This record gives sequence, structure tokens and C-alpha cells, in this order.
Amino acid sequence: MSAEEHPPSNPLIPKQSRTPYHISGKPEKQDLVDEYKGKNLDALRTPALIIDRAVFARNCAKMHEHAKAVGARFRAHVKSHKTPEGTRLQLLSNADETHSIVVSTVMEVCEVFRAGLMADGTVKDVLYGLPMAPNKIADLSALTDELSAVGASMRILIDHPDQVKVIEAWESTKANHRRWSVFVKVDCGSHRRAGLKPDTPAFAHLLSAVLSSPSIALYGFYTHAGHSYASTSFAEAADFLLDEVTAVNDAATLALSMIAKSPGMHHPREPFVLSVGATPTAHAATESLKARVESGLNGVLELHAGNYPLLDLQQLNTGLITHRDIAQRVLATVISYYPGRGEDGSDEAMCDAGALAMSKDTGPRAGYGDIIGKPWRLSRVAQEHGILTMMSPASFELGPLQGDGALKLGDMVQIVGQHACLTLAGYPWYYVVDSDVSDGNVVVDVWVPWKGW
Repeated sequence: MSAEEHPPSNPLIPKQSRTPYHISGKPEKQDLVDEYKGKNLDALRTPALIIDRAVFARNCAKMHEHAKAVGARFRAHVKSHKTPEGTRLQLLSNADETHSIVVSTVMEVCEVFRAGLMADGTVKDVLYGLPMAPNKIADLSALTDELSAVGASMRILIDHPDQVKVIEAWESTKANHRRWSVFVKVDCGSHRRAGLKPDTPAFAHLLSAVLSSPSIALYGFYTHAGHSYASTSFAEAADFLLDEVTAVNDAATLALSMIAKSPGMHHPREPFVLSVGATPTAHAATESLKARVESGLNGVLELHAGNYPLLDLQQLNTGLITHRDIAQRVLATVISYYPGRGEDGSDEAMCDAGALAMSKDTGPRAGYGDIIGKPWRLSRVAQEHGILTMMSPASFELGPLQGDGALKLGDMVQIVGQHACLTLAGYPWYYVVDSDVSDGNVVVDVWVPWKGW
């Protein structure tokens, strides 16, 4: 998986960078398993990231059921945990199986390959889920060849006509030309991340460039309703899902119309893939919506999501999950206590989990995390410590209550943060428990995530 660092001179192709997967140092899994397997959580150094494998696996099976309920394929985003173990659970559940993934970094593609997930057929289809940087085209080209050699497909995302020009310039240097498999990114709302709205002149211009290009095969259209995280009910999330479907279907309708009117444009060999999803909208994918989702589709529906195996306070606030569905938490230790220091005269405490352990992501509910079994909230964070404050009984959801709910110096607490994806990014490894095997307080495995870009 090497990249050509000095491509032929072309103003559209900058000097190429390499993904340093071969020197990306990370802890050895077996050393960690030998050290920690069988230990109780109270024997671990804090802060520590804990994943309940049983809950993680159940969430993966539920998501497969959601996809089946609306007649969709499923594509799993692996960027939240970045591990081979988690990827396998996402793809192969007791409800169904899929072999398609989304990644957010080129390093993730390299590490999925290095973990043998393509060689053994677990992963057969990979989408690099960011618009491609020109200085990564050599790496992605080499990866496409590597994946093809083991029967897997590589796809990229496009949302600007200059990206088409870069691909064409790259292919013009090759003796054997390829057509890159491409999703066009569609903007379906007000989140304003990647993508263009399908009813704009800019989108039509992009689509014309894609369909006319000798170096691109249009695979489908991809959208993500990131703004659906503001949902607070099934009805709201369902509306966001229908907006996603409408956006990609409008894009496909426009593409088919342009192809019909322009004989020189490439006809798709298979129906377009219409890929929609975010964890809240995917949770709203149910049998009751199937007829509305399937109506008038100009392609094959695909559902995608990434946060769903882990979940967090942001997802709890949508009303689409319960606290028992949350598979991850941070284990921390109370390192000091301050009676009466709160603004209302209530007590405060300090723990050894701060911004680096929890992230600074926030959500509709206050603070950076809530404690399981105790009516306390992580309300303020510095780099390596956090301040715990008492919550009102009405705000406490992560029950049942443990003891009288009080804290003291030395107590170990389990904190559910606002956004699991960023919380997990701070840890060199995750301690895995399994509530189906024991009470969920004994380490049964250790997962080592992929790091880097």
C-alpha cells in the first residue's frame, strides 16, 4: 500500500502523502489481554474506557433489524470505535449480516485491510466517507488495487467538480485507466457539512461533470442528517429520515433525467444506491415507514449509521433509546470532595476524568456526562480533571440508584458522556466486559483502536 510521492507534473495533482500504517505504533492486544483479562473493574487504573460487548452486539443486531424493516441494505460506519472486533460485530449479528462499511480516515482502510477483514470476506465494500483530498489520491488508488486483489470494492465521495478534474488528471498518467466508483454527497438539511442540495444549479453542474467523466462510475448518492441529533421523538427522527430519502431520490431522479437527455453520458450498469442515515434516523427506520420510504425510489435504498453500537447522552436525549442500550462508559475515581461548595450550597466533588477523557462535546442536557447509579453530573472539565455536581432527582435517568447516591473520596464512578465517538478517541485501548457472561464488572477482552489519519 505505497503511494507515489512524486507524481508526474500536473498542477491538479500535488505532492502525494503516505498513510504511515506500517509505523503506526499501538499497544499489543495480547499483552493487554494477558495483563487485564479476568480483573475486576475496581482493579483498573482510571480513567478507563469500558465497553459492554453484550450491549454493543445487541445494538448491532437491532440496527440490522431496522434496515430490514424498511427493505434497505446496511452499511456500517466504523469510525466510532475503530477496532476489528467492533467491526465484526457490526457486520455479523444474530439478526443479519452485511459486508459494507464507511470509514472516515485512510488509516482506517489500511487497518481494516491489515486486520484481515477483507481477506476473510468480512468486509467486501468500503466507502471513504470524506471528499477526497488531492494529496491522498495516490494512496487511495493503491488501496483500490489492494482491495480489488482480495475481491473487495473501494468507493469515494465527491461533492465538487474540481474533484472530478483531479481524478481525470490522475488517470491521464496511467497506462491502465480505471473508473473510480463514486457516491455523490447530497446535502439534506441545515447541517451544512459536505454535500450540495439536489435542487441547485451547483449540484446539476457537479452531476454533469460526474456523468460525463471517463474516469468515474457513479455508484449512487449519499446523505447524512447530522441535524437529526436534535430529535426528541420518533416522529421528529422519522421526518428527518424521510427528508434524507427525498434528497437522495431527487438526486437520482435528476441523474436519470440528464442521462436520458444526453446520449454521451454514462448509463449506470445497476440501479443507483441511495444511501441515507444517521443514528437517530436509522433508529426511526421501522416497518411503519416502509411504504413511505420505498415509494417512487429511483434506486436501491441503503441505510448507514455509526454511533449506534455505543450510544451516549446525545442519543438518549432523542428519546429513541433507553440508558440500558448505552454500551460505553468512562470509569473514573473521585479524587477530592468539597462540602457545600456548590452555588446552591450543595456538595461538589472532583474526579480524574477531564476534557481529554470525556471530550468537550455537549448536548441538549447540561454538562459533559452523567454518572450511572448516582445523581451526579460532570458539570465542568479541565484537561485532566472534572468537577461533579449534584443533580435534581427529576434529572437523574441512569438508574437504579446505588445506595443513598452519595460520593466520597476514593469512590470509582462510571460516567456516560455526551458523544461516544469523541470520548473513545482519547483512549489507547478499551476494556471490554460482557453482561451476558458475568455481572459486567470483569474484563473479558481488550480492544486496541486504530489511530491516525
